[in-house]
Amino acid sequence: MSYPDPRYRGEKGEISAVYRPAHQRPELTIGQGTAVRYLATGASTQGQFGLYRWDARPHTPGPSAHFHRTMSESFFIVSGTVRLFNGEHWIDATAGDFLYVPEGGVHAFQNESDEPASMLLLFAPGAPREAYFEALAQRAAGRQFSDDEWLDLCRRHDNHFI
Repeated sequence: MSYPDPRYRGEKGEISAVYRPAHQRPELTIGQGTAVRYLATGASTQGQFGLYRWDARPHTPGPSAHFHRTMSESFFIVSGTVRLFNGEHWIDATAGDFLYVPEGGVHAFQNESDEPASMLLLFAPGAPREAYFEALAQRAAGRQFSDDEWLDLCRRHDNHFI
């Protein structure tokens, strides 16, 4: 494996880092159970990756088994216990555990434990996931989507449920 072709062609570098303090409020709350922090969106990384922090209260459901055609998804557990589905079986993942799911890989997650849990989600390449997360929040808040509307939304955001 070799390094990719250069994307920056300058000679002296530039001041372009983006800092996000830990105390910054979450950008999104889904229902009563999940706070989502947009750490690095696909737009802010020029499509390289998207990184999100999910903080879930105890007994918070997650998505059912699904896959993505255009991006991989990785999970890094920061605290608590998150049940991760790797396409074959459920794993009780704890702090420091990591799961990589390549394009097409079936996966799911949830917090079934009695304690809060936190994880990082990494999508590569970076896709505009925020609109999908915001639709989940709207749905949890009571917005009714028709079956066709929800199917179209899932297709547009590369979510293919099993």
